[in-house]
Amino acid sequence: MNVGFVSTRLSGTDGVSLEAGKLAEILKEMGHSCFYCAGEIDRPERRSLLSPLMSFNHPEITKVQDKFFRAERTHGLKEEIRTVAGELEDDLRKFVRRFGIDVLFTQNAQSIPMNVPLGVALGEFISSNTIPAVAHHHDFWWERGRFLDSNGREILEKYFPPDLDGVTHLVINSIARRSLEERKGIKAQLLPNVLDFSTPPSGVDGFNGDLREELGLEKGEKFFLQPTRVVPRKGIEQSIKLIAELDGFTDKLFITHEAGDEGTEYLEELRCLANDLGVDLRYVADSFGSDGRSGKNKRYSLWDAYAHADFVTYPSLKEGFGNGLLEAIYFRVPALVNRYPVYVSDIGPLGFRFVEIDGEVESGAIHEVEEVLTDPGVRRKAVEVNYELGKEYFSYDRAERVLRKALN
Repeated sequence: MNVGFVSTRLSGTDGVSLEAGKLAEILKEMGHSCFYCAGEIDRPERRSLLSPLMSFNHPEITKVQDKFFRAERTHGLKEEIRTVAGELEDDLRKFVRRFGIDVLFTQNAQSIPMNVPLGVALGEFISSNTIPAVAHHHDFWWERGRFLDSNGREILEKYFPPDLDGVTHLVINSIARRSLEERKGIKAQLLPNVLDFSTPPSGVDGFNGDLREELGLEKGEKFFLQPTRVVPRKGIEQSIKLIAELDGFTDKLFITHEAGDEGTEYLEELRCLANDLGVDLRYVADSFGSDGRSGKNKRYSLWDAYAHADFVTYPSLKEGFGNGLLEAIYFRVPALVNRYPVYVSDIGPLGFRFVEIDGEVESGAIHEVEEVLTDPGVRRKAVEVNYELGKEYFSYDRAERVLRKALN
């Protein structure tokens, strides 16, 4: 079949883009062809349709979003949404015809209203064209406080996600599966985030061999990696506090993902905190992309960062699943994790060995981090246990079984 991925963004290192890429790899191994349509896109041009209005950063979309989530009522908003949604339906129609799409695979675009007109367009297009779709949900609007007040609650209830006969729903954690059924009566299949554990992770090589030097790490310094976007729910202040308290280790913390999805105020707050605590916070998103690239402005892949990392900090308050944690497992890097709800329900009980905190970094966690950094035996045991559990529960093989059922 020809599978058409649709999202606001299929580009860079955010969780939705990364997970869509993995699923495309699995679908190709199953014999399907994959094509892509999004507002920001870095997939092969011959297989892609760029639709600028699908981006939540498009000026016309940000204008609609501001009105939709504004406190005061706005006259003519629904008509404006319908007009923009009509243009997006035209792009969807063009995408389906150009590549002969048999099934749409929407990536969070029908889950969380980052682009309200796109959610409306997808619901209407799927319904009116009777094209089957798989809606892959990473998080829902009712899980985010900033989406609870709007000027179109009925639109959110109808389209995010839609309850249509032709749509199969996938969720990435058991909490979301329960809430979707309780709230909307929709039953979903569980597809956690996955990695290809059958293929050994890449290591230090000729391309990334200079990464530590380029990032400014001195010989012998530990590489502390914060592999998340810079948004408040990532809890990055706890990473800063951890490094400030460690005895005898580097005071540098490296953030590899972009800031800006929810403004840059949080990044500035983190810089002020790091300055106060004497931590050298390095925001290095410009040095990383979804794939490595050499040349004048060399960009490493996220995989290159993990190949060099000594420790991963992951103190998120909330995650749909936890790509950064899964990547740490795959690359055999020890990690600190905050016991966020999905971790407590779906990951922690499986027996993984992380340094755990409950909201705040305390003395016990600091001691555990120091031990895993100084005792090779402790480190080796933890990362090997984690890798074997990851291979058992979060592999491509498991995802393939879920995808076969969804597509059937």
